[in-house]
Amino acid sequence: MTRGVQGLARVAVVVRAGAAPLWWLGFFAAGIGVLVPGATGRRIGVLAGAALFLVAAAVVAYGRRGRYRALARTAARAGKHDVLQDRAVTVRNWRRVHRWWLLLAFLAALGTAFAAPAAGGLLLAGCGAGLWWKASWIGRLEQAGEVLLWVRVDWLRAGAGRPAGEAVKAYRTTGVAAGDAAPGGSRRRVAAAA
Repeated sequence: MTRGVQGLARVAVVVRAGAAPLWWLGFFAAGIGVLVPGATGRRIGVLAGAALFLVAAAVVAYGRRGRYRALARTAARAGKHDVLQDRAVTVRNWRRVHRWWLLLAFLAALGTAFAAPAAGGLLLAGCGAGLWWKASWIGRLEQAGEVLLWVRVDWLRAGAGRPAGEAVKAYRTTGVAAGDAAPGGSRRRVAAAA
């Protein structure tokens, strides 16, 4: 029995796609937020923001790890007709789908500066740091299994871009040389010619 042709996106790349926008938008909002005195004062706002940064990073990084592990354990080998999506395409698609959520999160972080300066921005940046942390954990998972983890693009679309959402039934695997992203979703570094 042959499977149909499927587009596949790297799991780690999807996770990592939101990290940079959240990180930079968060720190930009925090920088603007520090300029506003706020109801609590700058010192309390920044200290609260630092605590929120750490909590958000930990919650995002450790969230749903059991689901990722379960999907990785039951992953099937990708078929020879499956199409592997480039890293840049995966990142662009994720950011296009989530651009309004990113904008709303940025505006909300700016708005919280009137109550607690910088706190909302640091919370947003913590979410970005947590996504980087989770992507690097997925990279270690891939290296331990000596495979790369991929998710079907149609399942990703149905699950609002969540690579471990309920719409995702299973992952696919390839060898570590496949695709243009290294384990963890970063750009693959090409060795310089001797």
